[in-house]
Amino acid sequence: MSATCTEERFLRDVAKHEMTVIRDDGVHRHIRFKQPDSGMMFFDLITWPGFLCYCGDMGTYVFQRTQDMFGFFRKNGRLDGIDRRYWAEKIEAADRTGVEKHSHDEFTRQITDWVDQQAEGDKPDDDEPEQLVLWSEAYAELRAEVESEVLSADSNEVRCFDAANDFTHAGDAWKAFHGPNAKFRFADFWEVDTKEYTSRFLWCCYALAWGIEQYDAAKRLAAEAVPA
Repeated sequence: MSATCTEERFLRDVAKHEMTVIRDDGVHRHIRFKQPDSGMMFFDLITWPGFLCYCGDMGTYVFQRTQDMFGFFRKNGRLDGIDRRYWAEKIEAADRTGVEKHSHDEFTRQITDWVDQQAEGDKPDDDEPEQLVLWSEAYAELRAEVESEVLSADSNEVRCFDAANDFTHAGDAWKAFHGPNAKFRFADFWEVDTKEYTSRFLWCCYALAWGIEQYDAAKRLAAEAVPA
């Protein structure tokens, strides 16, 4: 599966899924969603008092929050309003791929923003042309070294953070602008969050919202079919 799971991608994945009710006894449920002739991307929603287990071809996550977990997920979101952060807080057991992973794109964004914010804070007034030139040269030099020594690190989380935390810059242009003893560092970069949700967890969130919606729709149809 690609690194990003979108609503459109999920809906394509489940376009041929059909719902099978294995058990439906109050809050004790076992509902399956799968293609008639394939187990590809099938998933089950299993509930018992206080818990919901999502499992199948796309991973496994167990949630705990309320007596009826269908009610919990029904109340807190549909495909256009899923609260991933809040749902993740209710996980008791997670798939082997986990809930979050290091994002090299987010790492790059955080590093770039750090440099940009310091550059903006250091920028001289427009009526100081000589200082503006020194400022421009200092940050051009810094950005080049950051690109070479930090952003060129591979996508491994530990090596990315090591590159950031070990980085020290004291180039000639930097000293010319900041002073002879000036150094630039990404101080305490270990505290920066570079995580993103895994594609399996995102797929799970869409499956929960969509699956419960299919279940509710089937229940409504069944109720309407009962003679008055």
